Amino acid sequence: MSTFDAVVIGGGPAGLTAALYLLRSQVRTALVEKLAPGGQMLKTERIENYPGFPDGILGYELSELMNAHVERWRTPDFTRINDDVRQLIPGGRSHRLLVGGEWIETKTIMICAGSSYRKLGIPGEVELTGKGVSYCALCDGNFFRGQSVAVIGGGNAALEEALYLTRLVDRLYLIHRRDEFRGARCYQDKCFIHPKMTVLRSTVAERVVGRDAVTGLSVRNVKTGEERVLDVQGVFVFVGFVPGADFLPIEIERDAQDFVLTDQEMQTSVPGIFAAGDIRGKLTRQVASAVGDAAVAASSALRYLETYEPA
Repeated sequence: MSTFDAVVIGGGPAGLTAALYLLRSQVRTALVEKLAPGGQMLKTERIENYPGFPDGILGYELSELMNAHVERWRTPDFTRINDDVRQLIPGGRSHRLLVGGEWIETKTIMICAGSSYRKLGIPGEVELTGKGVSYCALCDGNFFRGQSVAVIGGGNAALEEALYLTRLVDRLYLIHRRDEFRGARCYQDKCFIHPKMTVLRSTVAERVVGRDAVTGLSVRNVKTGEERVLDVQGVFVFVGFVPGADFLPIEIERDAQDFVLTDQEMQTSVPGIFAAGDIRGKLTRQVASAVGDAAVAASSALRYLETYEPA
């Protein structure tokens, strides 16, 4: 069984930052990431609110820069593992992880597993995913050049992705179940005056229409009860996130939405296990907040290791 001082779960901005801090302190570290480094940054066309890039930076470029920074501090004690974490068993002074088909043991863990897009749960959504239903404008937007699409959601993600899609499509419906949007005012101002965009407030999606491809979206106004079918070929859903917490044991406390609870030092309810980034229960899910979380989590883990005593 491989043993480490620290295991970082997830290779998004939180995981890469945590790994960087640990490597600079010469801690024997494993970074577990089943996909490419970058996390949700890879699915973001342009990041405009990360300090140091006044003109913004493409999501994949920031991912590459963060990963290169980690590699700059690579040591012989650093291990990258490209696989899933399937199980976590907390211990008194050490913890075990089932990664793929192999068990590893570690003194500390940083959970930076992020989150995935929440689904609407309406008829036709699952059946037409990949056939017109998407959760990533950067990934799939090019398939809808010159067509009409709907974007569902009221937060920053929905507004940002809607603005990106207006570069590609001819017409876009922005659908939100409430009157007021939650996204930043700077994005709202751009959306509400965009000539390609029609904003439908107090409106919910009822059904994705189509058999082999999306041909429409049935919507209902929650105030008037009026129903209509929008003539769209694509439906992009941005209604929140689901934490990547399937592998976590009951000993790690979570909130009602299954996000991990921590104190201000990013310590979870289990000593030696910390959490950072989008998997935490918190208000803001941004690259900057993930990086800040991870800096605190890694610093807390280093302090924990300084006082570590084997069982």
